[in-house]
Amino acid sequence: MKEDELEKKLGVKLSQRDLLKEALTHRSYLNERPDWPHAHNERLEYLGDAVLELAVTDSLFRRFPQMPEGQLTVLRAALVNYQMLSRIALALGLEQHIYMSRGEARDTGKAREVILANAIEAVIGAIYLDAGMNAAFVLVRKFVVSHIDEVLEKKTYRDPKSELQEIVQEKMKLTPHYKVLDEHGPAHQKTFRVGVFFDGERAAEGTGSSKQEAETEAARAALEAYRK
Repeated sequence: MKEDELEKKLGVKLSQRDLLKEALTHRSYLNERPDWPHAHNERLEYLGDAVLELAVTDSLFRRFPQMPEGQLTVLRAALVNYQMLSRIALALGLEQHIYMSRGEARDTGKAREVILANAIEAVIGAIYLDAGMNAAFVLVRKFVVSHIDEVLEKKTYRDPKSELQEIVQEKMKLTPHYKVLDEHGPAHQKTFRVGVFFDGERAAEGTGSSKQEAETEAARAALEAYRK
């Protein structure tokens, strides 16, 4: 079974093998394989997200005893966002273990990153259920919290919008302006496309499930363009 290889990478051995299958099953796979005997991973993702946040919070709280709550929150966000989690998932080779539709498998953009991030959260949830909190915490410390020195060195904990505003105000004596370019989808599942403008000129754009998320993505894209 290909899950054996993944367990070796993770350093765990699950007694409930169906949990790992479920953790690796994306909703799209069930559309192509209605006979698939396992549920999709969204419930495990929900659980794993909570376990991940607690494990990271615990680690940061203990490592930085003098750091105020606000800064701890910022560091935690840098460790558990979908970009970081997708990077960790790729390093683990998790992508080759996920059951997803052919269409999703061809996607190489943000949607793929989100699938990878959600899958690693689901795996954490599965380990929590099967082996307990300590095993889940060990996994999170090994593969997620271990990136804290990199986050501190590269200052990736900084909010992209704040960083962009600081740079643009310093270099151009302007304040970035954000504008919704497009929104579509049902009310409960909208997608927003937002542009960030410098003195009326569009510098970059981003998409997200909320205006705030789209603005953040636009700011991140503008920063990446600026650094090239």
